[in-house]
Amino acid sequence: MSEKNRDEHGRWRNRTIGFRVSPEEDAEINALVALSGLTKQDYILRRLCNRDVVVVGNPRVYKVLKTQMEMLYQEFSRLCSAEEIRPDTLRVFEFLAKIYREMNTNNTDKQGECGNV
Repeated sequence: MSEKNRDEHGRWRNRTIGFRVSPEEDAEINALVALSGLTKQDYILRRLCNRDVVVVGNPRVYKVLKTQMEMLYQEFSRLCSAEEIRPDTLRVFEFLAKIYREMNTNNTDKQGECGNV
């Protein structure tokens, strides 16, 4: 039998919440989750409850940052004007920019924490 899923306060998580999203929304959510370094459940819970999402740097997050930056570069290279940028691409770009801004302002932090985004 599997271990019961509990939160950080020891409460048993036995409720399920589901909702539908478009393929574009799913891609955007997955990109933001990957960039945060959190599980999808933890990321969505923090965003829904209006809590800060703190990105903790690790090799997996670094790889996702690099991949997302390459994808954004390719996307922006093919565009002719700013009006062509899709809203979901712009939101991922804004999230990346926040991460890099926080990394820059917290560069003296030795624990690898990138701050609230």
